[in-house]
Amino acid sequence: MSHIPRKRFGQNFLQDQGVIHGIIAAIDPRPGDVLVEIGPGLAALTEPLMQRAGRLHVVEIDRDIVSHLSARFSPEQLVIHNADALKFDFAALAADISPDATIRLAGNLPYNISTPLLFHLASFGPAISDMHFMLQKEVVDRMVAEPGTADYGRLSVMLQVRFNMDKVLDVPPTAFYPPPKVDSSVVRMMPWAANPWPVGDLDALEKLVTTAFGQRRKTIRNNLKGIADDAQLLAAGIEPGWRPENVTVGQYVSLANLLATR
Repeated sequence: MSHIPRKRFGQNFLQDQGVIHGIIAAIDPRPGDVLVEIGPGLAALTEPLMQRAGRLHVVEIDRDIVSHLSARFSPEQLVIHNADALKFDFAALAADISPDATIRLAGNLPYNISTPLLFHLASFGPAISDMHFMLQKEVVDRMVAEPGTADYGRLSVMLQVRFNMDKVLDVPPTAFYPPPKVDSSVVRMMPWAANPWPVGDLDALEKLVTTAFGQRRKTIRNNLKGIADDAQLLAAGIEPGWRPENVTVGQYVSLANLLATR
């Protein structure tokens, strides 16, 4: 297929066979898995995923790519959802397959919408068994960052509280056409079987964390002035003089839960 990558869809097509084999090995698809690929593009991952799982769902916004995939694969092999992944209801897809079905998500995510898409996907936690995504390396580094590091921030806290995550492999720009201007990485995301940090109200935690990281150079005391006093910070195990990146996921959750009861 001769397809010109569309900048508005953030299209960079994976073509390096070594990288493709590495991603498939990390995902380890099994027959009967309910696999959903986001942004199949020119089917670099689609075909090996389908061969291993037997059947594959894809979510693709580009109608030209949808036409190509429809002509190349049968509906028994490939179920195509011509939709915007940012608006797609993945829980409804799982429920349509079976009342207790969970889905496995994979894909080379468009880098221009990666953060909002990650938060959209995070909202379907109970319907998802795992996710493997190619993303900008900088974003993956922020996702898996530990407290006390420069990469640790809102994205780290709000995803780590939902998922156990690890970086699977790094991918150079030369693995794509056209080559992006950034390095990429593949991340594995698995919803916690037993969450180590039970959250009373995710929206409240989101607001708290966003405010806390609003000005990274200020102390947590200053950033949360009017929201939490020193006694409340200390009760959550947080020293008021710390910077926001020194506060662990568990401490942010403790503070959010504490504030919800006051």
